[in-house]
Amino acid sequence: MTLVSARDLVHDAARHGTGVGAFNVIHLETAEALVAASAQAELPVILQISQNCADYHGGLEPIALATLAVARRAETPVAVHLDHAERPELVDEAIALGFGSVMFDGGALDYAENVALTAQVVERAHAAEVYVEGELGEVGGKDGAHAPGVRTDPQEARAFVAETGVDALAVAVGSSHAMTDRTAALDLDLIARLREALRGAGEDGVDVPLVLHGSSGVPDDAIAAAVRAGMTKINVSTHLNGFFTRAIREKLEADPRLVDSRKYLAPARDAVAGEAARLLRLFAGSDQS
Repeated sequence: MTLVSARDLVHDAARHGTGVGAFNVIHLETAEALVAASAQAELPVILQISQNCADYHGGLEPIALATLAVARRAETPVAVHLDHAERPELVDEAIALGFGSVMFDGGALDYAENVALTAQVVERAHAAEVYVEGELGEVGGKDGAHAPGVRTDPQEARAFVAETGVDALAVAVGSSHAMTDRTAALDLDLIARLREALRGAGEDGVDVPLVLHGSSGVPDDAIAAAVRAGMTKINVSTHLNGFFTRAIREKLEADPRLVDSRKYLAPARDAVAGEAARLLRLFAGSDQS
């Protein structure tokens, strides 16, 4: 199966009233795990590379080229997406590298500056036929500007889409980044109102899908309810990182003399694949667990 754009996956899920999983790549093993999860679930997946991940690898290119290569070899539809880019030049680099979608995160800025910078990114991305996700309202867990308790106003969301031209919108509805326990409470009524506000708000009168960030801290039943209320793209990172790390700990505790990293990274990769496959089925409404 060839590499696809997140545009196709997100809009297909929106048409069917289901969710699509967007999971963060940390290193090559997670990219491989997420593609394996997509094959296990027989469902598409979005592989996300964040600005933090790019910085960890000393730049976007090394991890991007590896992830794109893994995605191109997948048996199922896989998209590669730039997540939480706060530097416009990183968006430009992702476009040049062949990403089909990008997120420019101006959520820490005041409204006018967020609009101005996001609109500039959208103009350049759309010229390259690249799908753009924006953010309005501060999702918690990002220190300082991303203050917990902030919510996205539906009418402001519609105005933001009109002024920037974004194709999808990440909104603040109660989730928080980097949570290690799944106790976040989502405002389902607000999700429904946001979804209604963005009907026909996009270019050529298309609906603009909603994106849920910080989903690691949201329990299964709340995510399923959020999808029914109108969420489409569901972002997960910390939750899967926990599966990876716990598997490594278990392997090393069982064999303290182990030094070949492949022998503890492989079970960690498998652990992520299994849980990511389960989440893909949950978001698509086909989880039987």
